[in-house]
Amino acid sequence: MERQRRRLSRIAGVATVAILWGLAAGLSVVSMMALAAPESTPHTVPGYQVGKASFYASHYAGKTMADGTPMRLGSNNAASLTLPLGATARVTDLKTGRSAVVVIRDRGPYVKGRIIDLSPATARRIGLTRREGVALVSVALLAPRSVQISNP
Repeated sequence: MERQRRRLSRIAGVATVAILWGLAAGLSVVSMMALAAPESTPHTVPGYQVGKASFYASHYAGKTMADGTPMRLGSNNAASLTLPLGATARVTDLKTGRSAVVVIRDRGPYVKGRIIDLSPATARRIGLTRREGVALVSVALLAPRSVQISNP
């Protein structure tokens, strides 16, 4: 019993140091929790995910996406394997705190550990640079499908 208490105390001490180190490095508590979670563990809060984002390469410009529309590098298109096509979501870079609203129009990414592919314009908007290539982000579902409203 005493051995277990000492072990738990040591773990708590290490966790406290790690949290303080992360805060000193400018990380938020949410981003530290995401970093601590194993990559294979899906974050399954309905409509909310934390993981890595990347962006489309320029050679995808004009190619047809899963919903049938052409890929436009300057738009707010995104690809997700789990969110429905036509859904809108807010993507927030957990390092910069900047966010953008995207429309899910394609399927992907097909690289393990990544949860969303962004258009280059959206990636720039949240602070993801070509040099970094990948960023830790949160994705929050705003609307399951885009609603088209026409004026009579």
